[in-house]
Amino acid sequence: MIVDDFKTGARSRVAEYAGHELALDEPGVAQQLASVMHEERVEAVIHFAAIKRVDESVRLPMHYLRRNLGGLAAVLEAMVIADVGNLVVSSSAAVYGEAKGVVSEAAPTIPASPYGQSKLAGEWLTSAMANAHGLRAVSLRYFNVAGAGWPDLADTAALNLIPMIFERLDAGQPPLIFGDDYDTADGTCVRDFVHVSDVAQAHLAVLDALPLQTDAHRVFNVGVGTGSSVREVVESIRRRAPSAPESVVQGRRAGDAAEVIADVRSIAAATGWRASYSLEQIIESAWQSHKAG
Repeated sequence: MIVDDFKTGARSRVAEYAGHELALDEPGVAQQLASVMHEERVEAVIHFAAIKRVDESVRLPMHYLRRNLGGLAAVLEAMVIADVGNLVVSSSAAVYGEAKGVVSEAAPTIPASPYGQSKLAGEWLTSAMANAHGLRAVSLRYFNVAGAGWPDLADTAALNLIPMIFERLDAGQPPLIFGDDYDTADGTCVRDFVHVSDVAQAHLAVLDALPLQTDAHRVFNVGVGTGSSVREVVESIRRRAPSAPESVVQGRRAGDAAEVIADVRSIAAATGWRASYSLEQIIESAWQSHKAG
């Protein structure tokens, strides 16, 4: 069963599932959502309805807190009303702010944007509600999610590195690399890219493990545990588009760390989950979905 406002998603993609159209930031929605949970006999919730543009959050901080934190508050309130005890919720590596290197869940959480702040506040609220009402909850801190589960599930907006490269190539423009003088193997930033299907499997693994969880609330990183450079991503895409222009290097962007990689030992120990897709598989799936779109 799916609840969404479908403003940025396509209902046709999940047409085979029961759907309820609700906006989580509307007044009184918690009671409506609780009624849906009761009617559908819901036993667990996976909550990943949020907005995620860092630049937009800087311009519209209240909008991000209202949608991300307010929406989560409505879900938690509805769960308490409907007596639903299990929750897996999307958080983000953005809670770590400008962390560098291999980042564990014990790293300081100092978000550098209102988006990251909304996600960290969501973790605090989830923990408080879980402890107060006997819920079992996990917040998953995604790193760089990429790729497509199926060719007909292409990204609908260019908000991350791979679709941004596709967008430039479609316009006949060269891919951009921001800085090639970092202390990395090829001088470009290194990030942990994880396939969207691996992320989906992480949710299911955590959901399956929740009945054995003794803590009210836990946080887990979701990533591969290894990094790939921006240049590696660009060149992998260019190999699939032989007529693509050479990349153009521009100056560094403020705040970009040389290397950010997820320490994924905690989720592996708790659930047995590990990412299975390589960078090439991630890019190939994204490429096939882009061509199909």
